[in-house]
Amino acid sequence: MVLLLILYWAAVIILFLVGLITIIIAKTPEKRKPGITMLIISVVMLVIGGTACGILLAGLGNMH
Repeated sequence: MVLLLILYWAAVIILFLVGLITIIIAKTPEKRKPGITMLIISVVMLVIGGTACGILLAGLGNMH
């Protein structure tokens, strides 16, 4: 479970960085579109993953 969590957050970080670098390096708008898409996907994954972690951690507190 912890390994999957680490892989998920690593994927979010990698997608964000690659998208950001693609946007910075690209000269034409056509080449920037994949970077913008990666950036949007990484932000969506960040929100979903953060919410899931919050729910899981909130549920762990009630197990006592």
